[in-house]
Amino acid sequence: MLVVALVARGSDVLVESHEPEHERFLTAATAILAKIDPATAPRLSYAYEQWLFHYMADDQGIVFLAVADASMGRRVPFAFLAEMQKAYHATAGAPDAFQAPLDRLRREYQTDPEADPIQRAQNELGSVKDVITRNVEQILSRGEQIELLMDRTDSAANQSLAFRRRAVSLRREMWWRNTRVLALVGVCVLALLLFLYHSLFS
Repeated sequence: MLVVALVARGSDVLVESHEPEHERFLTAATAILAKIDPATAPRLSYAYEQWLFHYMADDQGIVFLAVADASMGRRVPFAFLAEMQKAYHATAGAPDAFQAPLDRLRREYQTDPEADPIQRAQNELGSVKDVITRNVEQILSRGEQIELLMDRTDSAANQSLAFRRRAVSLRREMWWRNTRVLALVGVCVLALLLFLYHSLFS
């Protein structure tokens, strides 16, 4: 939880935002500001009970400080300080113009788990992973469908070949049958002619 955020030049606080019940940290923050030497330690964290005082100083002598509980670690507070520095310089360093953006930014980082850039990147990677998994499943499904189609094509080709063989066999059988019938008819006609010939000339 981010409870205090402030911008200072040396020990002079230019603009600050805090939760009402954590106003006591302003005194401690002022004491820490007096100890900061931006030249030797431009970013550092001080521990006080279960709270951490994080600060970042830029090359213009402006110090950005945040107080957060220790469970937040250092990554989110320093990401917040970087955003705060960017937003402050976007207002051309005007403290009055920065009050509302600072309040909004502190509340956003306090309540939004997506404020952590690494967590946000992990969530985006998770979304990309889900999309890739779905695409792979679709590709595998298409592969199964293609295999099924190929199996059906092979089956149809085999059936076509078997049908062609049966057709050839049936055509031969019918040819032989026709040939036998014609031969039988020929023999009958010949026998009849012989019979008639013998009847007429005997």
